[in-house]
Amino acid sequence: MEEQGVRINKYLSEAGVCSRREADRQVEAGNVTVEGETARTGTRVGPGQTVFFCGKPVKREEEMILLAFHKPAGIVCTAEKREKNNVVDYIHYPKRIYPVGRLDKDSEGLLLMTNNGDIVNKMMRGGNLHEKEYIVTVNKPVTDSFLRGLAGGVPLVELNTTTRKCRVERTGKRQFRIVLTQGLNRQIRRMCEYFGYRVEKLVRVRIMNIELGDLKSGTWRKVTEEEYGRLLKQLAHSSNETVIPSGENKNAGERQ
Repeated sequence: MEEQGVRINKYLSEAGVCSRREADRQVEAGNVTVEGETARTGTRVGPGQTVFFCGKPVKREEEMILLAFHKPAGIVCTAEKREKNNVVDYIHYPKRIYPVGRLDKDSEGLLLMTNNGDIVNKMMRGGNLHEKEYIVTVNKPVTDSFLRGLAGGVPLVELNTTTRKCRVERTGKRQFRIVLTQGLNRQIRRMCEYFGYRVEKLVRVRIMNIELGDLKSGTWRKVTEEEYGRLLKQLAHSSNETVIPSGENKNAGERQ
């Protein structure tokens, strides 16, 4: 209960420090203290208590931040400062935020940025079956058999799994639209390679109900109240823990 304090992993995620999963790892590593005592898994933070992360004070951010960003190719979806092309430094937002899931360095399009760890988990857990939509340009003409193959599930031996069935439609001679409900490592590129195609351009245009629209590359906007309200309705019954649908391999390389 909130009056008994907030679990330390939730506290850190709501403060925009990291996701709950990463917070658990940091607690286990001894990098978090509450009232001067090293935190443990399950430690609760009460009103007015002081929390330090890696020696720096942490305070929960009251404002809920959710940005829609058009990530250019070449920008890396990480808050790691050692990566010179990290997305956090690129956006340079005045408050602490981090990416909701990932989009490969070579890909572009919609990336959400937030300070809310619960939303990150509920949106990106593959078991919640939330949709992400992409426009893909490949190196040769798109055939009907290629589209049927993508839609029917593609065996990815290197990940020891088969992709879920998905919606695919041709949008141009060498271009197609694909809607996924999972996010395996370089999934679309691997799927195309299986059929002898090479991805030349990959743009994510939608995450659930939030669309890229005409947002210019390298720019961001705040998600509207209407979009956020619809998003919360879709997330109402989603789990923020890992959920593995029946018949799927839990070690398939899912990326948030």
